[in-house]
Amino acid sequence: MKILDRYILKTFLVPFFATFFIVLFVLVMQALWLAFESIAGKGISLFFIFKFLYYTSLIVSAQALPIAVLLSSIMALGNLSENYEFAAVKSASISLLRLLRPLIVLTLVLSVFNFFFLNNVYPYAVLKQKNLMLNIRKKKPALALVPGSFNTEIPNYQIKFDEKYGKEKNFLKKVLIYDLSSGKGNKKVITAKTGKIVTEEGSKYMTFILYDGHYYEEHTKKVTRVNNVDKMPASSANFKEYAFNIDISSFTDDNLGEEKFKNSYNMLSLGQLKDTLPIMKVDYDDYVESKARTIFRRTNARELYNSNDSIQKYKLDQNIIENFDNTNKLSVLGGAISSAKSSLSNAENYNRAMKIKRKRLNLYDVEFYNRVALSLSCLILFFIGAPLGSIIRKGGFGLPMILAISIYVIYFFANTFGRNLAEESSISAVQGAWVSSVIMVPFAFFLTRRASKGVGLFNIDVFLQPITKLFKKKDEDTIENTK
Repeated sequence: MKILDRYILKTFLVPFFATFFIVLFVLVMQALWLAFESIAGKGISLFFIFKFLYYTSLIVSAQALPIAVLLSSIMALGNLSENYEFAAVKSASISLLRLLRPLIVLTLVLSVFNFFFLNNVYPYAVLKQKNLMLNIRKKKPALALVPGSFNTEIPNYQIKFDEKYGKEKNFLKKVLIYDLSSGKGNKKVITAKTGKIVTEEGSKYMTFILYDGHYYEEHTKKVTRVNNVDKMPASSANFKEYAFNIDISSFTDDNLGEEKFKNSYNMLSLGQLKDTLPIMKVDYDDYVESKARTIFRRTNARELYNSNDSIQKYKLDQNIIENFDNTNKLSVLGGAISSAKSSLSNAENYNRAMKIKRKRLNLYDVEFYNRVALSLSCLILFFIGAPLGSIIRKGGFGLPMILAISIYVIYFFANTFGRNLAEESSISAVQGAWVSSVIMVPFAFFLTRRASKGVGLFNIDVFLQPITKLFKKKDEDTIENTK
């Protein structure tokens, strides 16, 4: 049996290494193409470009490995079946699972290797690549801002926007800015429908010009008791145009190897994620509780609850506004409208900020479980590829390549769909990370069972046999009637 095991391993490993490096090359070139705009024309040396490619290859290796296992397993078993070697093995009373035993052991080893790779090498590569890219983008600060997530590269500011457009990518849509320059948290919030970034080469400042927005700021004293924080005054205003400057002198540093960002969710190992998650969950709960107290205080809910019924002494109109003269009516209505708009704007800002904080927490939570799920993808996809190869009885790069791409696309989109749902709190992080595996495991079990029995992917006779019996019975009845 050792000769057979060596032969099966050789049949698998030759296409495995070939497909792994082909897939790795394609994924690295895709990443380079996406980053080309940030790299081209910045005067970056080849040394740093090759460093970027090296770190990128480490990042995508964890994704290339399951694809290589899937494709090579289809090709290896397809070649065995196509050359009738699989039939010869079955005639010697060797089952499919016994034939696959060395490959199963190899795939288990690859899954364990992928787990340690994702836990140690992958976070290191992401840390190095992201910091290198950010340092390259600092050559043109407007490019350092990424749509769809909070940008924290600029000191004392957190900037988020939905879209960046224009020839120089300096026009923004749906802008949200937290000004942290006071050193007391996000006491100053600015929102705007559109915005524009204006920078001059060599300047230490970047100008933000915002249009059709809202400005909110909480005023706190330098020394304030914790119990009195909620009682501090606040100011808010709507604006048509608002401009301010941001100091970007730190962006003039030419050290491309500097590492400033080390705590992103994909830069941490599983142990670090496990330690970080409880702290983030406590911070999120404290934030929600704090905003709930603020809304409770601003609506004067406590006073309304404790107030005695004082209108019994007076004969008041049920339509409250009719109890005031015309001058006071305008004052009351104006104050009510202003208070309602301010409360609505504050509630929307709180809701938006709470969703962002929750999504950030979900990113860390999903990443923790997704690392484990992705490491097992090699084993799951192998039990799909190997039986499928023996069923289709076709080797080479043609049909196996098409099937492998189709299967991995389903797996990838299921994984992405689950992650997105988990990030939006539609499902739990565990469900989001494992949804692709839950979809693929029954399919793997079905294919393995069909291949072990030596039947095709679908037994057409199961559907045709009842129809054949029906017509055969009608023919017999016709013959008997003619007699």
